[in-house]
Amino acid sequence: MAMLESLPLIRLPESWPLPLVATLAMAALAGLDLLGAYAAKEWAEQRNTVALGVGALAFLVLFWVYASSLQYAELAVVTMGWIVLLQVGIVLIDRLWFGATLPADKMAAIVVILAAQGYLLLAPAATTTA
Repeated sequence: MAMLESLPLIRLPESWPLPLVATLAMAALAGLDLLGAYAAKEWAEQRNTVALGVGALAFLVLFWVYASSLQYAELAVVTMGWIVLLQVGIVLIDRLWFGATLPADKMAAIVVILAAQGYLLLAPAATTTA
């Protein structure tokens, strides 16, 4: 436990623009989440102990990246971006890797949901006046 308390957060150059840093964090989180989920599936189906170790490591790194990203961007923005990218990744993996197909109405629903989530993520924040 003491080792985790002394683990430094990831630092990126201050010259990098905030949108770039936030996007990199979201992509890294989605990638690590996909890797961990795939490893969990391998462990559940094949009892592959290497997959178990890879999955556990992926999720530990995921939380380290998540904590580090919060020094640069707001919790809601990072989390929403991570979820949107994760959903896109899952649909693509199901389609390309496993050959899953969805009817047009379900694909339309996915597009609408992703568009709404994208709006929540990218729309300008409302300003409050007192």
